[in-house]
Amino acid sequence: MKKIALAIACIGTLASTTALAQTVVKIGFAGPLTGPIAHVGKDEEFGTRLALDDANAKGVTINGQKIRFELMSEDDQADPRQATVVAQRLVDANVKGVVGHVTSGAAIPAASIYEQGGIPAITPSATSPKLTQQGFKVAYRVIANDFQQGEAMAKYAVNVLKAKKIAIVDDRTAYGQGLGDALADNLKKLGVTVIAREYTTDKAVDFTALLTRLKSKQPDAIFYGGMDAQGAPMLKQIKQLGLNVKFLSGDGVCTSEMLKLAAQAMSADVYCTQAGVPIEKMAGGSEFKTRFKQRFNTDVQLYAPYAYDATNALIEAMKLANSTDPAKYLPQLQKVNFKGVTGTVAFDPKGDNRFGGISLYQFNAGKWAVLN
Repeated sequence: MKKIALAIACIGTLASTTALAQTVVKIGFAGPLTGPIAHVGKDEEFGTRLALDDANAKGVTINGQKIRFELMSEDDQADPRQATVVAQRLVDANVKGVVGHVTSGAAIPAASIYEQGGIPAITPSATSPKLTQQGFKVAYRVIANDFQQGEAMAKYAVNVLKAKKIAIVDDRTAYGQGLGDALADNLKKLGVTVIAREYTTDKAVDFTALLTRLKSKQPDAIFYGGMDAQGAPMLKQIKQLGLNVKFLSGDGVCTSEMLKLAAQAMSADVYCTQAGVPIEKMAGGSEFKTRFKQRFNTDVQLYAPYAYDATNALIEAMKLANSTDPAKYLPQLQKVNFKGVTGTVAFDPKGDNRFGGISLYQFNAGKWAVLN
């Protein structure tokens, strides 16, 4: 009996030693987990978590050590000031990389904190060109940028919708204003003058006065740069005021939540662009949708697949460097090249995805229908 007990004890010690041999690597996630666009933040957090779960299930060995990834999530509330606090918290917690931030307004100021801390941060959805124009070595994105969205929407509005009088409204965030600026710049190239430029905030819900001013100018189309939490009430009020216009927007409104929030106000006159390609068109999109729903009991909202690929880009760079030390694997991000859920992931010298695409959608039969 003593020998059996000793053997069991040895086995237990061996199992314990094996478990302890795993090196825990913390990956940070930063985005709005509370507030009006928490659904977007949770979507990307889930995408990040799924990627880490998959990596842990497959088993990753780096520099002879078995790695177990853990997620540290922080709520930046889509607020630039809170974003820097969150970024510093993640740096102080010694995370080895960050997926985020979700919005451009948060990602741009947070990038300076990650640069100081030497922590790579890959955003799944911050589309402002300013993010990668700051000259920081740690800032990357796996999504197309606003210049491309503005160009696509401008061409479609002018060449297909034949809009000649376009008004632009934005929420004054880095994302919303950047998207509005991108559209205005591209309309100018096409010889179309923006008849009005109005501003609101990312907290507003009443746009009656703003829309009444626009109504007097008789626009063919109104473009809104911002998120669905404001886009939905704005669309409702456009209908209530009897404005017969095309409603155009970017990826912040191109969500399943917009379909719920705007409900009866949605019509075939509503269009949006989305950085990236439809999940149905992604090589691994269908499988990802199914696994995502099974794991989290909710549908993909918007950019979960990009969060998944951003997470795997960090892991791929670690593998290439054979190290989880950010200082050692950061240079390897420039060599990352793999087939992700969203397509090929590879970065240019600024940190932008070399293969970013844009999709255009129209509301049709209760859903967003892909135009091209």
